Amino acid sequence: MASEAAAETAAKPRGGRLCTICNAKRAALKRPKTLEQICKECFYAVLEDEIHRVIVDNHLFKRGERVAIGASGGKDSTVLAYVMSELNRRHDYGLDLFLLSVDEGITGYRDDSLETVKRNEIQYGIPLKVVSYKELYGWTMDEIVKLIGLKNNCTFCGVFRRQALDRGASLLKVDKIVTGHNADDIAETVLLNILRGDIARLSRCTSIITGEDGPIPRCKPFKYTYEKEIVIYPF
Repeated sequence: MASEAAAETAAKPRGGRLCTICNAKRAALKRPKTLEQICKECFYAVLEDEIHRVIVDNHLFKRGERVAIGASGGKDSTVLAYVMSELNRRHDYGLDLFLLSVDEGITGYRDDSLETVKRNEIQYGIPLKVVSYKELYGWTMDEIVKLIGLKNNCTFCGVFRRQALDRGASLLKVDKIVTGHNADDIAETVLLNILRGDIARLSRCTSIITGEDGPIPRCKPFKYTYEKEIVIYPF
């Protein structure tokens, strides 16, 4: 008995607490969502399984659908591209995935992001389509700002960007668009609509699928995923 106890003690990692899930490896982080202290491997597995359950439980996709991933080059869309690719392979969703990126024509801002998206295309093996404001509207965002000034330019850009995603998705002939909007984004949108008194948008902004009455619905697989965990995930 003494030798068995000694062997068990020796097998446990020294220094720090054990992972509360596998109880074998040393905890590397405390999950912001549950406050569990877990190892890196369990964190990846649990987070990916949670996103898979969200996809399955909400019937986000059907086998054979063509799905465009809204890829800005930021952390959310980069993690989304990897996770969608991985889950599609692991669970055999049977989806045809595409990266869809919008080039607003903002000097010094979008250039680096587009390079990131191009690397994602190679890393994840997902075809990339880039649509630009210049191509779609005949104006870059820099040219629009020169004409209208800095005031309200974000409003113009937001409207143009949503339309550009829809038009890019139409060119790809996809059935759905997925975006990297996470739980924090949705909470911020709810608060913003409350402050604006825009009650009509409150129910729509929390929906996991929007635009079902339009040509191409949009889905949010990260609806219940905390932003902090998306930041931790790549490391």
